[in-house]
Amino acid sequence: MQTELLHVTGMTCGACIDSVTKALKAIDGVGDVGVSLAAGEVTVQFDERQTSLKQLKSALESAGYPVAATNAAHSHTGMRGCCG
Repeated sequence: MQTELLHVTGMTCGACIDSVTKALKAIDGVGDVGVSLAAGEVTVQFDERQTSLKQLKSALESAGYPVAATNAAHSHTGMRGCCG
């Protein structure tokens, strides 16, 4: 099992928490889902053999909750320098 912390925008109420949780749990391989409304974060535990981070993000975005590009920003940090 793999755990990812996603920064999700657009969550404003309890119904949003329910929608986000339902969208993720509908994906095969997703285990535990934790939502922090105040922090705008979603923690997802999933089986990486059954699903991918890309599929998780797609499900959230399809439900109307965009995911901030946290991992992409970290992977490109070394490339920014003076030319980025």
